[in-house]
Amino acid sequence: MNVGIIGAGTMGIGIAQVAATNGCKVWIYDANAKQVETATVGLEKTLTKLVDKQKISAEKMTEILSNISIATELKDFKDCELIIEAIIENKEIKTKVFTELEKYVSESCVIGSNTSSISITSLGAELQKPERFIGIHFFNPAPLMPLVEVIPSLLTEKSLAEKIYSLMKDWGKTPVIAKDIPGFIVNRIARPFYGEGLRIVEENIATVEQVDDAMKTLGNFKMGPFELMDLIGVDVNFSVTKTVYNEYFYDPKYKPSLLQQRMSEAKLHGRKTGKGFYDYSEGAVKPEPVKDDALYQQIFMRIISMLINEAVEAKRLGVANDEDIELAMQKGVNYPKGLLAWGKEIGYAKISETLQNLYEEYQEERYRQSPLLRKL
Repeated sequence: MNVGIIGAGTMGIGIAQVAATNGCKVWIYDANAKQVETATVGLEKTLTKLVDKQKISAEKMTEILSNISIATELKDFKDCELIIEAIIENKEIKTKVFTELEKYVSESCVIGSNTSSISITSLGAELQKPERFIGIHFFNPAPLMPLVEVIPSLLTEKSLAEKIYSLMKDWGKTPVIAKDIPGFIVNRIARPFYGEGLRIVEENIATVEQVDDAMKTLGNFKMGPFELMDLIGVDVNFSVTKTVYNEYFYDPKYKPSLLQQRMSEAKLHGRKTGKGFYDYSEGAVKPEPVKDDALYQQIFMRIISMLINEAVEAKRLGVANDEDIELAMQKGVNYPKGLLAWGKEIGYAKISETLQNLYEEYQEERYRQSPLLRKL
């Protein structure tokens, strides 16, 4: 299969690696030609490390690299059967690229977007052939994270989602099919993991270190919300939150955090800038949290109740089937358990009670329960 990748950032080169590893001929393009060179040099270093660790053979590395070519303009995608866009999260920029792309590709070429939160229907609506457009959302880092959300729009040809689902399986991924709603499955359900953690810190209920430690020790999460925001990029996480909030017509459940806005403004973006909620500069020592069992329990129940409520609401709205909701959160963001199963384990009545208490304390729509939660 001939595959085109637009965007040579972390996601673009990662998706290119996945496709090339699976025998596809890949062309990668970026408006910034220097970025493509940087990305391909970086990929060669990554593959060399994999050879050193005996994860792949030297022959496989040569094969992967030989499968990737640099495109100097969008016209170079004329023979591609599938093109995946992985550029900046900006609707206007994306649609401009798609409309130009349609001038050069064949009628049968499938065009996909790796957007994490922008409506697939709104992106595809600008195309001359919106039926060939679909969301194909990988998770970072694409070669390692198994989940891929496949998102058909209202205008996507009916059988296309299944075709892309099968292709992703062939590429060794774990695909799920999601409705075209803001944030799809993972970025919608996961919002309280960050949002409620930020709220707890903003209100001086606990420190960043305590919130992270509580979620790791009581919930067995691999990373706490602040460690994860630093890894993703505080600015990127904030951008997704704003998109989901705007797309849901300013639903208070998804209201962004002022603290996160200030961090973004200060360019405290996390690991990539050397400092975020934690300091990553050389010799920096990570602060130790002050342990407090009662506080930790409060933090954990507050965040996990919000997450479970979102998963239940996604189930109610048919965002995806139960199996895919559970799979998406475990394979997309490494949650230790599926949230629907977790709700059953803790007890849905206890989750409902926690949210009711928060609602009574704050009098905010943020803590409203899914109508289905009380029935479970």
